[in-house]
Amino acid sequence: MKMEKEIRITNNLEEVSSLCTFVEELCEELGLSAETTMNINLALEEAVVNIIMYAYPEREQHDILLSATYQPQQLIFLLTDNGQPFDPTQVNCADVSSSIEERPVGGLGIFLIRNIMNEVSYLRLDGKNQLIMKKNI
Repeated sequence: MKMEKEIRITNNLEEVSSLCTFVEELCEELGLSAETTMNINLALEEAVVNIIMYAYPEREQHDILLSATYQPQQLIFLLTDNGQPFDPTQVNCADVSSSIEERPVGGLGIFLIRNIMNEVSYLRLDGKNQLIMKKNI
């Protein structure tokens, strides 16, 4: 069975709730556990919030597209935006061994996404950021 779904939201933090609903419905349809659903939601929310907060410094309205493809044993998420080029796979992971006070701000979201997803890759194509996240299920 192969399944594809997508959602288009704007770069507004209020849109994050519709993203969560999209993920919950998708995971429910696939019969995934509540824990897996929560983790996927967490990772995608982190990625989308980063785009909303940092990709468009001039605060114009832009679309963010999330497509989800299910194939046996794997969910593939493709997050596309036309914001500033940013490759999260090149960011150093947060040092989670040091104390909270010693850690630099940031990097935890990327650490979280890498921890939850089995594979994370990035492309800059036709002036768009494409973040590909694969989750084995």
